[in-house]
Amino acid sequence: MLADSNYGVFYISAGTSFVDQLARGIISRFGDQADYLSDIRIFLPTRRACRALAESFLRVTNGEAALLPNMVPIGDIEEEELSILGSEQGPFFGAENLPPVMPAIRRQLLLSHMIMAKEPSISVSHAARLASELSKLLDEVQRERLSFEALEKIVPEKFSAHWQEMLAFLTIVTKHWPEVLREHGCIDPAERQNRLIEAQILFWENHQPRGPVIVAGSTGTIPATADLISFVAKMRQGVVVLPGLDPTLDNKVITSIGASHPQYGLVRLLTQLNLQVGEVTCWDTDGDAKCRSYVINQILRPTSALDKGILSENSDKLLNNSIKISCSGPQQEALTIAMMLRQALEKTDKTAALVTPDRRLARRVAAELKRWHIDIDDSGGTPIAQTLPGTFLLLTAEAITKQALPVPLLATLKHPLAAGGIQPAVFRKNVREMELAILRGPRPCAGFTGLLGILRKTTKSVGLISWFEFLSEAAEPLSKLLRMDKVSPEKIIKTHISFAETLAASDSETGSARLWAGEAGKIAADFINEIRTAVEVLPPMPGAEWPALLRVLLTRGVVRASHGQHPRLHILGLLEARLQQSDLTILGGLNEGVWPPEPTNDPWMSRPMRETFGLAPPERRIGLTGHDFVQAVTAPEVVMTRSMRMDGAPTVQARWLTRIETFLSQNKMGQGVLKKWRQEEAKWAHWQSELDSRHASVQVRAPEPRPPISARPNRLSVTEIETLIRDPYEIYAKRILGLRAIEPIDADPGAAERGIIIHRAVDRFFRREIDCDRSTALEEFLRIGKEEFEHWLDRPGIWAFWWPRFERIANWIIEHEYGQQTCRLDTHTEVSGELLLRDSKRQFRLTARADRIDILPDGAYVVIDYKTGTLPTKSDVNKGLSPQLPLEAMMIMEGAFPDIKPNDIKELSYWKLSGGDPPGYIREAGDPPSELIKKAMPSLAALLNYYEHPDTPYLARPVAAIAPRYSDYDHLERVQEWRVSGD
Repeated sequence: MLADSNYGVFYISAGTSFVDQLARGIISRFGDQADYLSDIRIFLPTRRACRALAESFLRVTNGEAALLPNMVPIGDIEEEELSILGSEQGPFFGAENLPPVMPAIRRQLLLSHMIMAKEPSISVSHAARLASELSKLLDEVQRERLSFEALEKIVPEKFSAHWQEMLAFLTIVTKHWPEVLREHGCIDPAERQNRLIEAQILFWENHQPRGPVIVAGSTGTIPATADLISFVAKMRQGVVVLPGLDPTLDNKVITSIGASHPQYGLVRLLTQLNLQVGEVTCWDTDGDAKCRSYVINQILRPTSALDKGILSENSDKLLNNSIKISCSGPQQEALTIAMMLRQALEKTDKTAALVTPDRRLARRVAAELKRWHIDIDDSGGTPIAQTLPGTFLLLTAEAITKQALPVPLLATLKHPLAAGGIQPAVFRKNVREMELAILRGPRPCAGFTGLLGILRKTTKSVGLISWFEFLSEAAEPLSKLLRMDKVSPEKIIKTHISFAETLAASDSETGSARLWAGEAGKIAADFINEIRTAVEVLPPMPGAEWPALLRVLLTRGVVRASHGQHPRLHILGLLEARLQQSDLTILGGLNEGVWPPEPTNDPWMSRPMRETFGLAPPERRIGLTGHDFVQAVTAPEVVMTRSMRMDGAPTVQARWLTRIETFLSQNKMGQGVLKKWRQEEAKWAHWQSELDSRHASVQVRAPEPRPPISARPNRLSVTEIETLIRDPYEIYAKRILGLRAIEPIDADPGAAERGIIIHRAVDRFFRREIDCDRSTALEEFLRIGKEEFEHWLDRPGIWAFWWPRFERIANWIIEHEYGQQTCRLDTHTEVSGELLLRDSKRQFRLTARADRIDILPDGAYVVIDYKTGTLPTKSDVNKGLSPQLPLEAMMIMEGAFPDIKPNDIKELSYWKLSGGDPPGYIREAGDPPSELIKKAMPSLAALLNYYEHPDTPYLARPVAAIAPRYSDYDHLERVQEWRVSGD
């Protein structure tokens, strides 16, 4: 029999590895006999803490074979585990009769159904989100052992009408939910947890355990856990080991601390145990850890209880082994942390951990470590919605619901899992061809059927068409369901999974084998099966709401890697890190709203309602986070990091960090620590900037390609001559390299489409064979316009944007043509011509397509160019910078147009056809045509001869003042780079 002094209530100081000290203490107190250790029962907060303690026993025993104690996680306790604890005397009393736990997804969907029954106008996805919050409220109320009947104590008149409505809404949990639980033969998880612990306590009251029982690492925040701790503390062989208790707390300090203080939870537990702080015995003997925890606990005390003299003497003992780094942004913070973790691996056997509640920061750090091919162990895991199978399921649902709109469709088809029953490489090739054929430019008409119709008109590739026909047929069942106003969710998810597996199949593997492969696939499959069995509780729903509902449900699932992660590097949440310690501990994201977390808004109960009802205030979570901060910041080697800006907005550093800096600044030793912090911050900032920077400066210059003469074009249009003047590089890229810009995906209807439609309609109107009087001319013009617009029926945005403008343009043209009784003999539209230039070094062909040439009674010509965009200035035309109309006039004079005999040019003019206000107007191009024509030929010859020299480069925007406002080739010219460099 062991001495009674081995039992009682103990504490392990913050700043030491809790599980290591616990293992050493158990060995030293209860002996190291293998058969005796197996009789010890240890209750710990989490499963991860159980695994960590098992590893600590292996370290303490030097890896010798031993039967370890029975370890049970209180936070995730199971009936089977408690049965094992009581197995020496039979199953524990009453536990075998407990109903099973209501599955989480089924509970959420049942509550969703009840919410929708109360508020029929609410969407299914919104109801599911509210149900998730309602589930949290249920668990919180049951953990606190409150009764929803106490809601009657909340006097409605004290609260606003909104909260009175909420109280009425909460009849879901006060009246209807218990009936639902009875109907399903289940209970809520928190309630079952309470009953299991109560059953265990009852069992021990009747059957004393054979060996010691230890509850370690818990602060007793949950009442049932506090009851277990209280009972164990009174047992003859019971041991309670508290984490991070401040042994210097006196009554003055205890009465002054509130729920937000790190020691609040432990003080409240000791009160329940009817113990004074001084009656708790120290379990460990680590003097350095005691000193560090002593100083930090002093600093975080309420102002009225501070002992500044002690702080001045001891402040250096806390932070000599710590660094604080403020980074400019979250990406810089993640990179700095990743570098520190990577540096830790340089020392053999050194371990390091990032401790943070910020999941975004954790993911960034994990991504940065990939540059060194390091896969870090992240306790938070990856949400199913962000895994390959999860994103694939969400994308397929989104693409079908949005009727195959370009962006969601391409996102789905370009997903790594998409193969459509053929080789993945061939599938990707088909997707690219289809994208270029029909998905670039203005949005096509919705639906697979519409896209298939456009594809048949656009391409002659039988293989591509048959491939898309297969996709269309595979998607049709799901598409039909998601278009329905009321459809069974069971039917939706069954059809959705069938479509996803069909799309995921390749030529060598089935869709189910590819979709549910690997760890993520297995967990996703189990999760989807749980959803599949749970959605039966939902009533028929609008099919279009399925993607949003699926996204809400998938947020509950997490994939955690079971192997392949680095053994010495970890990312831990606050709960996981509470009882563990690494050689290097990095506290990341130390900003308000993260440490501590921002208090969440309860959609069901306001703060005064919660207080009246008896729920814990939000400050209690701040206190728990503060306790975790103290546990971590007192580690032997600590780095504290934060971002000074988040999402573009300045941040406020964590309150505990501010308090530490304040006290350090008040004494000379502390100021030395602050100076060291600033030096370390500058060092890591420099290393961070060096990691991705170029060491040799690169002078970026504008490109100057000099292709051989044989590769240079000997044929250009009049519009390309202007491009050759303003941006020669564009001619190089287009005519020599053969590069063509592709339109954006799902682009807004732009000037190109508008110009095509208007030019074709005006051309057809003036080419018509039947003369119209003014009364029927407008009707005829609009009829022609509608026929031209019909070519774009599959691009609904063009109709919506440009048809009203076209109507105004048609009215303006008819008014101009018939109102002024324009005197002309004939009109030629869309006239093509070609001129062979013999004055250049090489034979050169100049081409043109004149929008309109009017023949006047005296045989002279008026050359007109329709512009739906910006008109060239008269100055640019006169200087030869916009030479289109002068060159067309010159070509007429040279007989370049087959049906146009050379004759005088009376006028060169632009018709501005915008459809705005005014719808159109006419403006002369510039100087008299004769002067412009006289300068055109020699200027053109000089320009062409200039580019006939092999040393003449095709410069990018050689003169900034005349450069085009926009070019499809800006990115190739790297304009932004060499402009910034000052070239």
